[in-house]
Amino acid sequence: MDWNDFILALGIAAAGYFIGEGLKNFKRPDVLDSLDDDDYELINERDVHYFMGISKEDAKSLIQEHPDIPHILINGKVYYPKAQLREWLMNLGMEQQK
Repeated sequence: MDWNDFILALGIAAAGYFIGEGLKNFKRPDVLDSLDDDDYELINERDVHYFMGISKEDAKSLIQEHPDIPHILINGKVYYPKAQLREWLMNLGMEQQK
């Protein structure tokens, strides 16, 4: 058995392992939902414009105009909880449409 055969065998074994692990939760979507830690992610103040999809200047202006935006202060730095910020933006959009 040469080196190429060994790499091929290793790749097939790894693929089998990962497919088997994936099939364990195939009929259990509730397990996959619990893996989503996105709701608890914090967004740094300097990166919040990426999440909002606007320029840095527009994000700064929005934050100044709306001091009720959900945020937390940790060690002098401002962070925005991703799920709460998403909900706040959706509510703000609904208010603007009225």
